[in-house]
Amino acid sequence: MRPQILAVGPLLPLMRADLGLPASLAGLLTTVPVLCMGLFAPLGPRVAGWLGTRRAFAACLAWIAGLGALRAVVPGFPLVLLATLGIGVGTGVAGSIPAMIVSTRVATRPALGTGAYAGGIVAGSSLAAALAVPLAIGGQWRLSLLVISLASIGSVVAWLALVRGDGGVVRGGSPRTLPWRNGRAWLLMTIFGLQSIMYYGVVAWLPNAFVERGWSAAEAGSLVAVCNGVGLITTLGVPLFADRYGSRGRQLALCSAVATVVLAGLILVPTFAFGWVAILGLALGAVFPLVLTLPIDVTDDPSLVGPLAAFMLLGGYIISSTGPTALGLARDLTGDFTASLWMLVVIGAILVGTCLLLSPARLARRA
Repeated sequence: MRPQILAVGPLLPLMRADLGLPASLAGLLTTVPVLCMGLFAPLGPRVAGWLGTRRAFAACLAWIAGLGALRAVVPGFPLVLLATLGIGVGTGVAGSIPAMIVSTRVATRPALGTGAYAGGIVAGSSLAAALAVPLAIGGQWRLSLLVISLASIGSVVAWLALVRGDGGVVRGGSPRTLPWRNGRAWLLMTIFGLQSIMYYGVVAWLPNAFVERGWSAAEAGSLVAVCNGVGLITTLGVPLFADRYGSRGRQLALCSAVATVVLAGLILVPTFAFGWVAILGLALGAVFPLVLTLPIDVTDDPSLVGPLAAFMLLGGYIISSTGPTALGLARDLTGDFTASLWMLVVIGAILVGTCLLLSPARLARRA
């Protein structure tokens, strides 16, 4: 679901040089897909209602891979951007469908089912980011994107081979509308948005903050690599136990509190930076699959899971898209990144408080 998006970042210098792009236009290649992931999430339940979850998800994966391959061969920036927009649309539509699949196929172990696809998202993103430049042999960014796109076809084949039927989802019915008047839906959206601001804020600005402190660009960039790499451990591991021990609200509050304390530690004791980011990766890596599980936690009705997940992603990604810009503005106003990092600490504290609002009554499954 994500390699076509995450591979672009490391390749941007090559793409800018080849296409003659200013930084402002090049930035659209990364910001447009992220916005699409939120804006087009509401279409996921409708597409699943028309095609069934199995075929809908396969169609989205094939669409993403196909447009990824097309982007690798089309000439000129306008067509490259148009193909990137299409990739974002496909990723956005696909975003809420896995929650629907988990709610019908792994209903008794929602964290385990969600952790499986969340781990796949993180692993695929990490691999794409790590391999993008090595695959660009001779500086050929198009070759790198083409190889990644062709490899993505394997996921479509595996999905169709391993998954049979629609898991009890009835096709052709009228899909539920987005739950605009559901207080729990707004709470889920807020939690998703806050944790996304923390993650994207760290990815966007933490390396820059340490470059200001005298680190080399390579050393500072490795902080994010460590954070993401270590985070995969909890993204895959925590869901194995999350359905058996503790409440979802307390699990999220604990992990968010650890992340908040670690961010403060990065500011106050920066010499321990690699240790701090390793712990931060473990905390944020656990938060991600737990948050994605929430739409399944709050309802037993599979027809409501999709709209809940879509609503959470729609608002959450819109909220998170403001984060890097606001943090950058704080840096411009104050002259360094200290204020930006303290803003992340404040956001983390708000996230902890918001997670504590997930009382057993709010998490009780009901239609």
